[in-house]
Amino acid sequence: MDEVYQVVIYVLVAFFLSGILSFALTPLVKRLAYRIGAVDVPKDGRRMHKQPVPRLGGLAIFGGFLVAAIVTGQLTPQRLWILAGAAVIVVLGVFDDRNALGAKFKFVIQIAAAAIPVLFGGLRIAMFTNPFLFSDELYLNLGTLSIPITILWIVAITNAVNLIDGLDGLAVGVSSIASMTMLAVALFIGETEIAIILAALAGACVGFMPYNLNPATIFMGDTGSTFLGYMLATLSIQGLFKVYALISFAVPFLILGLPIFDTAFAILRRVLSGRSPLSPDRGHVHHRLIDMGFNQKQAVAILYIVSVALGLIAVVLTTSGELRAMFLVAAVIIGLIVSGFLFLTNEQHKITEYEKKYREEHSKQAEPDKTMLTEEAHEDD
Repeated sequence: MDEVYQVVIYVLVAFFLSGILSFALTPLVKRLAYRIGAVDVPKDGRRMHKQPVPRLGGLAIFGGFLVAAIVTGQLTPQRLWILAGAAVIVVLGVFDDRNALGAKFKFVIQIAAAAIPVLFGGLRIAMFTNPFLFSDELYLNLGTLSIPITILWIVAITNAVNLIDGLDGLAVGVSSIASMTMLAVALFIGETEIAIILAALAGACVGFMPYNLNPATIFMGDTGSTFLGYMLATLSIQGLFKVYALISFAVPFLILGLPIFDTAFAILRRVLSGRSPLSPDRGHVHHRLIDMGFNQKQAVAILYIVSVALGLIAVVLTTSGELRAMFLVAAVIIGLIVSGFLFLTNEQHKITEYEKKYREEHSKQAEPDKTMLTEEAHEDD
């Protein structure tokens, strides 16, 4: 029991320390962003804000997380290599927030950053639960394919979190939900050291959120979104892709389900339209919610709820008995609420649009013909 209390204390210290530091560092980072010109100026239809907003907020998230991880976590050689790769991602993000680097160049550097913990730290997705139910093999052993698959996973999640960073508070909120879900899973399966690191990551996200919620006074930029994606990807490999009888290969995919789905759909959409998968567009999930008539706060709240529901389902796969049933029921209820809310709001939006169109048409019919009025006036003269 004493060991359990000790783990809880470390988790809480990591969470609150990183949160306080992230919150305190954000105003300093904001001033730095203005000084070096890392400011997001709205210049196309994809951006939801109307006024220039400083970027670079990810530096505060990184700073808060790093200090808390060093103070409370056990930094094994593998985790040090993970932090080395994270530092490369953060430096790349700073330059991108300042100078808007090319997509191909960023992609190459991201591959290099992902390769650091894989090649030097031994980070691998070596095997996972066999998804083929009728196979005699319980696990799929990747062998030499583990290296490219692990690098691909890290780069994919890094960019997936970056792609959903389109509304105030969306990416940082989804990342905090994913971190806390992975934290719960890590505690269930006894990965206490990973749980402490995840607590530091979640705390850093929560500490930054007051500045980033709508209307945001600072964006975390690529510095923050790619860092969070990188850390979620690498920590999921350490804690969720290991072979446990309780863990399915689907757990990390569920926890990161929203960014994974949005990225996969974006790539498919762009390829089918004959464009580069790296080209930006305005077809992401959050854009579609805005087009349905939701405002920013409503769209973000809906995606938060979806992330929580997916997280609860993931936790279900790691629990048993009554606890499993409780999590499953909660996830189903959340899913039904979100579905009903989306349906009703969409119907209301259709009704509002119809009424608006009807009023416009009738107002035009009610207006007298100015030409006829002029002719009648001349006839009277």
